[in-house]
Amino acid sequence: MEESKEQILVKRLLQKEESAWKELFGAYSGNLTYVCARYVSEREDVHDVLQNSFIKMFRCIKSFEYRGNGSLKAWVTRITVNEALKHIKQKNDFRSTVEVEELPDILDEEEPDFEEVPKTDIMEMIRSLPEGYRTVFNLYVFEKKSHKEIAELLGIAENSSASQFHRAKGLLIQKVKEFKMSKKAQYE
Repeated sequence: MEESKEQILVKRLLQKEESAWKELFGAYSGNLTYVCARYVSEREDVHDVLQNSFIKMFRCIKSFEYRGNGSLKAWVTRITVNEALKHIKQKNDFRSTVEVEELPDILDEEEPDFEEVPKTDIMEMIRSLPEGYRTVFNLYVFEKKSHKEIAELLGIAENSSASQFHRAKGLLIQKVKEFKMSKKAQYE
């Protein structure tokens, strides 16, 4: 059976080939910047997290185990998410950020059609969420973590994770409705 391009790249990375690291950076830095930006709002912090992620990859490549096509992407993404979470925790006391933010509860109404809003606008809405809401939302939606796993990762109560997700979702619904209303008003 022929080796995949990804398997060949992994072998080269394990041999610490400089060109392989450049190839990895070229192939994944765009996507990983996007991952960082979901968690970290300041542009210079995104750059720092991304840089720390690649350093961590370089140091930990020996622990990587190829498990089939896509496993390298999953591994580099997981490292980047963990580095982003580490950055958030170091930057401030995350527990107080999650627990203290007071926003009104949003009633469960019919959810708007997210398909009608461009992806870039949706991502900007997610980035504009308060840090605690944004972090829990990203972990739940994009990383497919349970509230129990999120609580363990962030050092918060499981019900706080669920509450933060509910509020984040409510704020996003509100933002989408406002976006659609502003677009509708432009065309009238």
